[in-house]
Amino acid sequence: MTDSAFVFGVDLDGVCGDYTSFFREVVADELGVSIDALPFERSWDFHEWGLNEQSFQRLHREAVVNRHIFRDMAVLDGCSEALWRLSDAGVWIRVITHRLYVNWGHATTIADTVAWLDTHRIPYRDLCFLGAKPEVQADAYIDDGPHNITGLRDRGNTVITFDQPYNRDIRGLRAHDWAEVEHIVLGLAAEGSHGLQIQLPGIPAGSDRLDRNTAAERMVD
Repeated sequence: MTDSAFVFGVDLDGVCGDYTSFFREVVADELGVSIDALPFERSWDFHEWGLNEQSFQRLHREAVVNRHIFRDMAVLDGCSEALWRLSDAGVWIRVITHRLYVNWGHATTIADTVAWLDTHRIPYRDLCFLGAKPEVQADAYIDDGPHNITGLRDRGNTVITFDQPYNRDIRGLRAHDWAEVEHIVLGLAAEGSHGLQIQLPGIPAGSDRLDRNTAAERMVD
C-alpha cells in the first residue's frame, strides 16, 4: 500500500549506476582515442569529448545495443545497501528512468535494466520507463539530470540532486553519496509524518540477503 508510505522516486544513470565510466570506455574505443582524452569532469552534453547530438546518439546506441551498458555498468558505492535500509524502514522505492531513448533498442534496454537491478540487488516496488518525470507521483525524487531536477522542482516537487560535475550550478538539496541520500530521505519521511519501521524480525539485513537465504535453503535441502 502506498497511501501512507513515503514514495521515493529514484533515477538510475548517474545516480545508482556509473554511466559515465562505462560510456567513456565505449567512446574511447569507437573513436580510437586515449581514454585520458575524455575527461571524467564533463558537462551534460559531453562537449568536452567533442560530441554533438548526432555523434552522441550513435555512440549511445552502440553502448546500449551492442555493449550492454545498462546490464554491465558498475553500481555506485553504497547504493544497494542504502536502498535496502530505506525499503526496510518502510520507504516505497519507485525506479524512474528515461532509458527508452534508442529506437529499436527497447527490448534490450528493458531486459538489461531488469537484469542489472537483479544483479546488484537493487530493491524496488515500481519500475517506470518515461521521460516526463513530473507525471510520476512521489514524495521525493533523486536525479542527476539538470533538466529533470529543474522540471520537477518547477512543479513543486522535492528533489535531491545527486552530485555530478554537470549539475553543480544547481542550488538546493544535494547529496554527494548514498550515505547522504539515506540520511536525507529518512529525514524527509519523518518530517512528512510517514510511518517508518525498524528492521523486521527474522528478515536478515543487507543487500546480500537473497544470496544468504538461497544458500541456507540449499543447506536444508
